[in-house]
Amino acid sequence: MWLWGLMTATGGVPAGSLRSSDRSIALAALARRSALDDIERVAGRCVLVAVSDQLSAAVSLIELDGVARRIVLWPPGLGNEHIRHVISQAEVEICLTDSVAMTASASQIGIESRMFDGTDLSVAIAERRQAFQTEWVLLTSGTTGTPKLVLHTLATLTDAFRTRVEHSNAIVWGTFYDIRRYGGLQILLRALCCGSMVLSSATESVAEFLARLRGAGATHVSGTPSQWRRVLMSGDFAGTAPRYIRLSGEVADQSILDSLRAAFPSAIVAHAFASTEAGVGFEVEDGRAGFPATLIGYNEIAELKVVDGTLRVRSDGNAVRYLGAGSPNLRADDGFVNTGDRVEERDGRYVFKGRVGGVINVGGLKVYPEEVEAVINSHPWVEVCRVSARRSPITGAVVTAEVVAAVEADDGSECPSDRELTNQIVEICRAALEPYKVPATIRIVRALEVSASGKLVRPNA
Repeated sequence: MWLWGLMTATGGVPAGSLRSSDRSIALAALARRSALDDIERVAGRCVLVAVSDQLSAAVSLIELDGVARRIVLWPPGLGNEHIRHVISQAEVEICLTDSVAMTASASQIGIESRMFDGTDLSVAIAERRQAFQTEWVLLTSGTTGTPKLVLHTLATLTDAFRTRVEHSNAIVWGTFYDIRRYGGLQILLRALCCGSMVLSSATESVAEFLARLRGAGATHVSGTPSQWRRVLMSGDFAGTAPRYIRLSGEVADQSILDSLRAAFPSAIVAHAFASTEAGVGFEVEDGRAGFPATLIGYNEIAELKVVDGTLRVRSDGNAVRYLGAGSPNLRADDGFVNTGDRVEERDGRYVFKGRVGGVINVGGLKVYPEEVEAVINSHPWVEVCRVSARRSPITGAVVTAEVVAAVEADDGSECPSDRELTNQIVEICRAALEPYKVPATIRIVRALEVSASGKLVRPNA
């Protein structure tokens, strides 16, 4: 299996395109043109792709899969101080980059680098051929420490959709994700197999990207719940009419699902569980938070089980392993990947409580921030919130919340003052949560930081 083979599986050359903020490349052009001026330099080698532009990154994957022995994707936001670790653990032999700083860093380590512009298809080729089953390496957890290197293959990366993909030139995917991270890469691979894709840019506003989605006639759009909240807060989504909206990467609470259904009444609003290590666990299209208990066991994507309240996933989409000496085992002895996500069954449905590592300990009692956030986000005048811990000399920690107020409410109610909104949030928390989970302090803020991966930045993440 190789990427160009998937792209041409239905016969002939692909008819779709890749579109950035200022350029567009027809996929058919890649049948006879290349951006690699010397393909022998990368053949059979481990290649680090460290380019600043998503379009160049996407083209590099098409160019390298089946040619390189291993591809290592450098994600946005990862500092150059990690380059020595990544090169060593992945056994990188050559770096494709458009960055002078990255070239200098690679040179200091003794690694060859080549300047690469994936939009410059100036090299004529006879045809594309597969010589290797290329390994793919994704980096994770690089924003708060040394990144982990997760090894995949094209088979594991496409397992969740390869046999179910809808082949149609009319499909136009768009994503707020960056394609150099697992969530965005999933969408890119789907688009390459069945249509076109509109790539986002870190330099453009939400309004500008939405305008490009409208101009391209995007039919399928994906993002994290935090990214979708930004869309709704922008007020610039009028005229954007996807028929399929997908959320993943964070807990999709009922508030964001309901808001998206109201904003895009003709669209299917789906949310999926996926992680770099576990792959895709499930996709749910019923408009409800959490997932049906009937998905435990075998479903059409993966096998799920819950052990001590934690979700485990086993499938052909699991990553192969972590790279590097001394790396932990990615799978347990039974083949399942521990996702680290806590779930709880309620009335035949599992709901997400939060990450194991994100728990707040209030006098020995556990509080998951996401559980409290789901309650606060249900208030009509709350756009988004973040719950975290504050030290307490009595209980060790107490729950605090930062809240971004909505510009307007769906129910047409009058905007409360900050004090009134705070009091109302406390009341709904008291009605829905145990006393120790109710925020001790609530602060109204203008915005909350979102990471390069599209998720809320959490102090202890």
